[in-house]
Amino acid sequence: MPRKTAADYRLEIGGLVERPGTFTLDELRALPQTRVVGEARCTDGWRVPDVPFSGVLLSHLLDAAGVRPEGKAVRFTCFDGVYSESLTLEQARRADVLVALDMLDAPVTHAHGGPVRLYVAPMYFYKSAKWLSGISVTDQVIPGYWEEYGYDVDGWLDPAA
Repeated sequence: MPRKTAADYRLEIGGLVERPGTFTLDELRALPQTRVVGEARCTDGWRVPDVPFSGVLLSHLLDAAGVRPEGKAVRFTCFDGVYSESLTLEQARRADVLVALDMLDAPVTHAHGGPVRLYVAPMYFYKSAKWLSGISVTDQVIPGYWEEYGYDVDGWLDPAA
């Protein structure tokens, strides 16, 4: 599994946007940070309540990139070269969806998907992609790694969310 440090980490944002770009870890840390405390719950039964994550609101990055009118979803890719995930644009713009830089009030470790991971608070943890390296706006939801194995594309913890 490759590892990334502050020196070589890059997050690319592209697809159906007006202003594609690349962010270093330092550039992401310089942006306004938001803290979300939520649950980390896996489909196999384990659950950790009240986990604090901090980072950049995904909606902030999407706004900065300028989503084009035909953009309907967001695809996430990871530097392991395998893991991917997707959200609808509406889901991605929620106030509890972060490009997370910190977990448990410390930098996200490699074992927990760092240096940068997605955190989608209202969904099962498989939707919170580890080792985030790419964000691409698409015209449709593209099933991610776990959805290819039968997991729900909409992994809500509470279906009423």
